[in-house]
Amino acid sequence: MPHPTTILTAALTLVLAGTPALAQNAPATTPEFLPNTGSSAPFSRAVQVGDTLYLAGQLGFARSTDADQTNGIEAETRRAMERIGETLALYGLTHDALFKCTVWLANIDDFGAFNAVYRTFFKEGRYPTRSTMAVKALAAGAQIEIVCIAYNPKTNSRLGARSPTSFSQ
Repeated sequence: MPHPTTILTAALTLVLAGTPALAQNAPATTPEFLPNTGSSAPFSRAVQVGDTLYLAGQLGFARSTDADQTNGIEAETRRAMERIGETLALYGLTHDALFKCTVWLANIDDFGAFNAVYRTFFKEGRYPTRSTMAVKALAAGAQIEIVCIAYNPKTNSRLGARSPTSFSQ
């Protein structure tokens, strides 16, 4: 009888040998970029790859066009989450489509106040996975930056999935 390691090695060889064939049958996925209009910053507002939508980081500081010029962690968290919602809406999505968020805080002591506002953008028990960390400083003196990843199935018309190429420029 062959040694168990030999059987395992043979099984793995067969599985791995079949992997390229499986990959060849998979549809090609080309990233689709949503331009960051209105900004000269060199990054896209969002990028769709397959059924995954990657959103650019959102700062929450007040813009000159914002009616509410209040800063501080609560106001900045709310604005960052609203800006994320604006990008999601371009794809026919809501915050419910988010499954991963990464948060940078300029002051870890703001964690509780941030959480109190952040949670209001989601249904109870339907929170994305999240990583939160404190950093020394954020761009433009912001108190918070939030980056999110959403599920946007191209074949799911219920979510109204749209391609950035369908937007008027």
